[in-house]
Amino acid sequence: MAQMNKDPFSYLASSEIGSIDAMYQQYLKDPDSVEKSWKDFFKGFDFALKAYKDPVAVEGDALSDREFKVINLIMAYRQRGHLYTETNPVRKRRKYFPTLDIENFGLVEDDLETPFYAGNQIGIGTAKLKDIIAHLKATYCKSIGVEYLYMRHPEVVAWLEERMEKSQNGINFTPRQKKAFYKQLMQAVNFEQFIHKKFIGEKRFSLEGTEGLIPAIFAIGFKGVEMGAKEYTIGMSHRGRLNVLANILQKPLEHIFREFEGEEYEGRISLGDVKYHLGYGREAQIHHKYKTLVNLVPNPSHLEAVLPVLEGLTRSKINNKHDGDVDSVVPIAIHGDAAIAGQGVVYETVQMAQLPGYKTGGTVHIVINNQVGFTTDYLEGRSSTYCTDVAKVTRSPVFHVNGDDVEAIVYTALLATEFRQKFNSDVFIDILSYRKYGHNEGDEPRFTQPLLYKEIASHPNPKEIYGQKLIDEGICTAEELQQMNDEYNQMLEDKLAIARESKKLDIRQFMPLTWQNFRYPEEEDFFKAVKTAVSKDDLVEIGNRINLLPDNINLFSKAVKIVNDRKSMVENGVFDWGMTELLTYGTLIEQGFGVRLSGQDSVRGTFAHRHAELTVEGSEQRFKLLQNVGKKGGRFSVYNSPLNEYGVMGFEYGYALADPNTLTIWEAQFGDFSNVAQVIIDQFVSSGEEKWGNMNGLVLLLPHAYEGQGPEHSSARIERFLALAARNNMQIMNFTSPANLFHAFRRQMLRDFRVPMVIFTPKSLLRHPKAVAMYDDLTNGEFQEVLDCDNNEPESVTRVVFCTGKIYYDLLERKTDLDAKRVALIRIEQLHPFPAEAIKKIIKKYPNALLHLWVQEEPENMGAWYYIRENLRDVQLIPVARRKSGSPATGLKGLHKVGQKEIIDKVFRKCTCKLNNDYCALQCVEGASRKEILKQHYFLHDQSKFSI
Repeated sequence: MAQMNKDPFSYLASSEIGSIDAMYQQYLKDPDSVEKSWKDFFKGFDFALKAYKDPVAVEGDALSDREFKVINLIMAYRQRGHLYTETNPVRKRRKYFPTLDIENFGLVEDDLETPFYAGNQIGIGTAKLKDIIAHLKATYCKSIGVEYLYMRHPEVVAWLEERMEKSQNGINFTPRQKKAFYKQLMQAVNFEQFIHKKFIGEKRFSLEGTEGLIPAIFAIGFKGVEMGAKEYTIGMSHRGRLNVLANILQKPLEHIFREFEGEEYEGRISLGDVKYHLGYGREAQIHHKYKTLVNLVPNPSHLEAVLPVLEGLTRSKINNKHDGDVDSVVPIAIHGDAAIAGQGVVYETVQMAQLPGYKTGGTVHIVINNQVGFTTDYLEGRSSTYCTDVAKVTRSPVFHVNGDDVEAIVYTALLATEFRQKFNSDVFIDILSYRKYGHNEGDEPRFTQPLLYKEIASHPNPKEIYGQKLIDEGICTAEELQQMNDEYNQMLEDKLAIARESKKLDIRQFMPLTWQNFRYPEEEDFFKAVKTAVSKDDLVEIGNRINLLPDNINLFSKAVKIVNDRKSMVENGVFDWGMTELLTYGTLIEQGFGVRLSGQDSVRGTFAHRHAELTVEGSEQRFKLLQNVGKKGGRFSVYNSPLNEYGVMGFEYGYALADPNTLTIWEAQFGDFSNVAQVIIDQFVSSGEEKWGNMNGLVLLLPHAYEGQGPEHSSARIERFLALAARNNMQIMNFTSPANLFHAFRRQMLRDFRVPMVIFTPKSLLRHPKAVAMYDDLTNGEFQEVLDCDNNEPESVTRVVFCTGKIYYDLLERKTDLDAKRVALIRIEQLHPFPAEAIKKIIKKYPNALLHLWVQEEPENMGAWYYIRENLRDVQLIPVARRKSGSPATGLKGLHKVGQKEIIDKVFRKCTCKLNNDYCALQCVEGASRKEILKQHYFLHDQSKFSI
C-alpha cells in the first residue's frame, strides 16, 4: 500500500543539492545572475560566514551540509506540502511516502532549536528549524495546499512564493469583511434550505456543502475590478447554478421560484429548458463600489460543453468590445470534480489557452469537489492524484482549499485573481467539499457511499462553522446572526408569494444588449430576396488589393503563381471557388463587418484552395492577402486550430454568440470530423434558440463529396443535420456554385437576424472548370435556393432529376455527352429551410415529366433522401442511391467508381421493353396514362429498383 501511494515526484526534493551549489558558485561570480530570493539568501549566508565563522558552515566553497538539508526540507514543503494538508472536511487523506518528517532529510530532533540561515528563503530571516517548519506548515499544509513548482518561469514561481510565504497563505480580514463573508454564506445556505423545504423532491442540484463558492466569486469580482476587470463571464454545469443565479447575478428570486411551478412560456421560447441550465446576464453588485457586467452562459447537461463556449464568448468580447485588453474580461469556469477529470473537452480547451487565435488572458477555474461523481467514488473516477491534474498541461498553479474554511477560500480567490490579471494565465481553485444530498435531491447516496454520507449527515454546514467562529472572536453575537437569517428568510417567503401569482415563465434572452438590433426571423424571412450583389468596380478594386504583393518579400514560386492566377481571374472575370471566397470576405470587410475563420489547416485550406496567408520564404513570417482590404474597419482573422473539433467548434459558437457583426466560421478538415463536436451541434447550434432564446450566426464549413477517399473522408453526414432541422433552426446548404457561396455569406450578414448556417463544401469542385463564378453572377445575382436546368425544352422534358452538391457535375457530364435535353437536372442548394415553393414552380414548369428522381451519392439511408421524401410527399419521387449501409462509403477507389457509374447509368438508363428503345423516361405504351407508364417502366423493366 505504501508503494502504491508513493509520490512519483518525491525524488525531486533530493535532486537540488548539485543545482543549489552550482547556483551559489554562479552567485559568487555575478550576484545579479540569480533570482532575487536566492540572491538575498546567499548574501545573508556570506555575511553570517564572515561574522560568526560557524564551524559547521562551510568546507571550502560548498554550502553547509545541514543548511543544505534545511533548504531541501523547504523545497519539499513547497513541492509536496499539498499532500499533507488539512483540506478535506469529510474524509481522511490518503498516506503518501516519504513524509515531510525531518528524519527523511538527514535532520534530527536536536536541530529543531538550531538557527538556520535557510529561513531567509521563506522570508523570516535566520530562524530556528522548529520555527521554519511551523512557518512552512502554516503556508503549505493547513487549509490550503498548492501545486506550482512545475511552472517553468522563475519569476512566476518567485512571485507566488513571495505572496504565499510572506502571508503564510492567509489574510487577517477585518471584522467588516468577516461579516460580509458570513452574509454571503448565509444567503447561499438559506437559499438552498428554503428551496428544499418549499419544493420537496424537486431537482435543483444543490450547492449545499460547497456554499463557499459564493464568497469565492465575490472575491474574484472584487479583486478583478481593482485590477482593471470590467466584465465577468461564467460557465458552469448544473451543480449550484441556481445559487449563482440568485446570489451572484441577482436574478429575481420570484423568477427562479416560478421556474419550479411554471406551466407555460411567454414570448419566443417554445420548448425551453430546465431551470438549472438557463443562462442570465446583468450588471451585478459584486464589488461594493461598482456594478459589473456578469454573464452566466447557458449550458446543457453535457457538463463541460460550456467551457469552450465560455472561452469563445470571452475572446469575442475582448476583441470587439474592449480593443484586445484581456484584463477587461475575466472568465470563470466552474467545474465538478468528476467532470474536469473525465471529460476530454476540458483538455482540449485548456490546451487552447495560450494559442494566438484562442487565448483569453487566463481563466479562473473553480472546482466544486464533491469527491463523488453521481454514484462513482473518486478512486474509481480517475487515475491521477487530483481531479485538477489537467492544469499541469499549461503549467497552471492549483490551489486545493478546504470547503469549510471560508476565509481560506476568499484568500485563495483573491490570490488567484491577482495571478490571472498579472500573468494572464489559467489558475485553478479546487474547493474540497461534499454534496449534502445525492446527485439530485431525489437520489439516495447511501446506496453507494454509506460511510461518507454518515459523516456528511452529522457535519455542520459552512455557515454554522463560520458563524460560531465569529461568535468566538467576539465579532458578532448569536442574536445578531439570527436576526440576519430571519430577515433573509422572510424576504424569500415574500418572493415566493410573488412567484405564485402567475404560472407563466418569461425566459430572458441571453445578452439582450448585444442583440438589441436583431430580431427572431419568421418563416417568410428565409425566402425574401436580399440585395447581396456588389458592383464590378468594387469587386475589381477589392480583387486587386487582395492580390497586391509588396516588392520586398520573397515568396515560394508556387505561391507567386497562385497570386498571378488570381490576378488573371480579376482581369478575365472568371473566378474559381477560392478566389470567390476571398472576394466574399473582402466585400464584407469593406462594409465594416468582421470575418473570423478557424479550423485545422484553414489558413491554406485542407485542399490548398484558400491560401489566405502566404509564408515568406526562408522565414516564419506570413503575408496576409486581405490585410489591404477593410477601409471601414472590418477585420479578417484566420487561424489554424489545434487538432480538435469539440473545443474549437464550441469556442467559435461562443465567439459568434457575443458578436453578431462578425461572420464567424468553423471549418472541418473533412466534414465527418464534425462528428467529434456533435455535442456542440446538438446542444448549442441546433437547439440553442428554442431552449434559451440564443441568437447565433455561426457558420460550419464541412467538406463533403464521394470521391473514393474512404468512409471517413466522403460524408459530412448530411442526414444528421437534416434530422436536427426543424422550425428554421438552421440553414443547411450544399452548393454547386461559388456564386451561391458569395451571396449566402453576404446574406448571412446583411439580414437583421442570425441563424446558424451549415454548408457542405466541395473538394474536387474547388478546381472544377464549370464550378466558377462570373462578374455577372456577383454584380447582378442573388442567392438562389434552387438552380433550374438551362439546357432543355420544358415541354419535351420527360424526366426531372433532383440532386444536391457535387453529383450534379457527374450527371451534367453524362447529360452533355448524350445531349439528353429531355432530362432536367435540378440542384437544391438550400436544403433547410426547405424551398418548397420554388420546387413546386419547377415541377409545374415540366408538365410532361414521367419520372421524378432524387439522386444522391450517399447510401439510401444516409444523405438527404428521407428528408427530401418527407418534404415532397405530393411528388412520386424515386430514389437513386447506393444501397443502404452502416458505413458511409467503400474503402476501395475502384469499387467507388463502379458504384458512381451505376448511379449515373440508372438516371440515364434506356428502356429495355420492345415497344421503345429511347431513354426510359419516354412513353413506353402509346396512349397509356402516366400512372400506367410509370408502373410498366418501373415495376416491369427496373425490378432491381434504383438503389445501387
